[in-house]
Parts: sequence; structure tokens; C-alpha cells
Amino acid sequence: MENAINRQFYLHQRPAGMPSTSDVRRRDAAIPRPRDGEVLIRNRYFSLDPAIRGWMSDTPSYLPPIPLGQAITSTTLGDVVQSRHPDCREGDVVYGLNAWEDFSAAPGSYLMKVPPENRFPLHYYLSVFGAVGMTSYFGILEAGKPRPGETVLISAAAGAVGSVAGQIAKILGCRVVGLAGTDAKCRWITDDLGFDAAINYRDCGPLTEAIAGACPEGVDVYFDNVGGAILDAALMNLKDHARIVFCGAISGYNAAEPVPGPYNWWQILARSVTVQGFLVSNHVAQFPQGVARMSEWVAAGRIRFQEQIVDGFENTLAAFLTLFDGTNTGKLIVRVVPD
Repeated sequence: MENAINRQFYLHQRPAGMPSTSDVRRRDAAIPRPRDGEVLIRNRYFSLDPAIRGWMSDTPSYLPPIPLGQAITSTTLGDVVQSRHPDCREGDVVYGLNAWEDFSAAPGSYLMKVPPENRFPLHYYLSVFGAVGMTSYFGILEAGKPRPGETVLISAAAGAVGSVAGQIAKILGCRVVGLAGTDAKCRWITDDLGFDAAINYRDCGPLTEAIAGACPEGVDVYFDNVGGAILDAALMNLKDHARIVFCGAISGYNAAEPVPGPYNWWQILARSVTVQGFLVSNHVAQFPQGVARMSEWVAAGRIRFQEQIVDGFENTLAAFLTLFDGTNTGKLIVRVVPD
């Protein structure tokens, strides 16, 4: 590491709309020195998630905005190359919230270790066993609380979170309907993942009526990843005492102006609906339990998922933007260091 540099993508200015190379720039920086209680990680993989776009803005959120001049916050997985924390050793493989950079210094207490007996590819710990998979797991079980026979509607159902959430709902005995943006994505979630029905929201006519046709008895649980017009259409199809899991609002992440609506929010009152904002960070202490159960389902073939792995640090920003133009399917990951 004596001659190594620390490549970074950093936030130069706050984006107005889709981030560009004027907003997120690349630089070479010094490798950080871990302080007491920290470890130095050489990152192998970056997780690219829609929430990162929100962290680039200065609006209040569940995490502080990324300061201007700081590397872009992201979950990463990598190897401990130096440790000043008693529970971490050189050679441990760890994952946690770090940044788009080659080397990260992070508090050892904030990191999770890949188990030594791990039998799965390492990048699974940024997808089905990481924050994405745990969002699906705890979002359905702890927030949605679906019962056998109920109808679960999921937006962005071909995405990393939605595709797994739908399969968990199926395991629990529910009827599951997914919303996706292409016919190919709709075929994937029905033919390969076992969803009962799918709606191409770009090509289905009036969306409220399309949801009613696919959910003739109404929706018991709506797992919302997008907000916007899709949320408005879902609100008009809820059953009495339905539950909404508010997991994301990707439709408005790049909006340059205030987003109107939802116009049909009055349905929350009319149907006595429960709405729960869901953050997976509230369940970190339960991750070992969730990962253990998800591992069983993955090993048994009951949970299937897609990963889109993009090679090369230099491709990070371009890959990130595909989350917002409909070309990404499944969990998006950048492989920084070849396996």
C-alpha cells in the first residue's frame, strides 16, 4: 500500500435533478489512517442504492446530508487491512456504511463481518443478505405483517427490494401482485419469481383500474418503493384496515421542484389504513436472525434474485444513474477489485 492512492468520487455540489459529473467528481486522495477503535478497509464492492441520491441533497432525512467535498456515502464490502479495534483482525471481510473510495476508515463497532463459515458469494452480503435483503425481510414481516390469503401489492417489484419482498410474501401464503415498468420485468417476476400477477404501469391504461383488475378483492398490504402517481393509484384500491409500508419514493428523488400529492391521501382516513415509514437501520440488531433465515430460503431455492455487477471503479457514477432510467434490474453493485 506504500504507493497506493485512494480514488474517490466526492460531492462537489448539490445536484438539481439527476446527478452529473459536475456534481459528483473523481479525485485521488491519501489513504486514511485508522484512529483508535477504527479499521482500514480496502473496498471490494460498492452497493448502489436509490437512497444515495437523497443523501446528496440538503433536505432533512434519516441520515445527515453528505457534506460538500466528502466522498459519496455508500454501503461497501471489503477486507480489513489494518485494525485498531479489538473485535476486528486483518483479513476479516466486513461490510457497512462507508464511501465510494478504494480505502475507508470506519469504526469497527459499526461494521458487520461475513461469517468465516460463509458458503455464498461475498457480494450476496450487499444484496440478499445485506441492507437490501433485510429491508425486504423486516419490511414485510415487521411492518407489513401480512396474513395467509391476503393480497400484497408491491411497486418497483422487479427491483432489488421489491423482488425479494414479493417472494417472502408468497412464502407467507399471500397473493402477490407486482408493478414494474416493462413487459420483460413483469414476465420475470411472474414466471421466475412466482408473483401471482404483474402490471406494466407504463402500458396498462389507467393505473387505478389496472390495479383493481389485478386485485379484485382490494389490497391488504401495499409495499411502496416509489411514491408519486403509483401511490395515488394504490390508495384507491386499499381494503379497510390495510397497511402501507413506506419504504421509498424513487419517483421524486431527482425532482427539481416540490412534488404534488398524493392527491388520494384521504383514503388513509376513509379506510382506517395504517402507514409505517420503514428504515432497515432500526433492525440492525436483528440482522443475524434475518440473514440466517434468508440463507435457508436462498439455499433451498425459495428466494431468487438478480444482481447486476458492474466492473470498474471508474464506472460507478454511470452505473448509479441507471437506477433512475429504468434500465437497471435487480441489485446494482460495482466490483472495485476483481475476485
